[in-house]
Amino acid sequence: MITVTPKATAKIREAFAREHVQGGLRLGVLGGGCSGLSYLFKFEPKPRPTDKVFEFEDVKVFVDPKSFLYLDGMTLDWKDSLMHSGFAFDNPHAKKSCGCGTSFSA
Repeated sequence: MITVTPKATAKIREAFAREHVQGGLRLGVLGGGCSGLSYLFKFEPKPRPTDKVFEFEDVKVFVDPKSFLYLDGMTLDWKDSLMHSGFAFDNPHAKKSCGCGTSFSA
């Protein structure tokens, strides 16, 4: 299971409206980044046949099976601070993460 907080859901919805996107948000994991793996965000019109599809209010999140191994149990949130505003990943599979919070090692 993946959880997206109401704050993050609102920010995703705002991005969809701003970019005139229909469909959902692909959330995934790619090799690379400071810590070995990077999070992927991408707008997609529809899920792939093997995707897990999560719905949070009217926002759909698509996750491929391979990425789900690294993202199962993760919470996606939105944080606002004086230094940084953006998505925050609380991932139980991340053994360590980089300072920017967009890459991790499992």
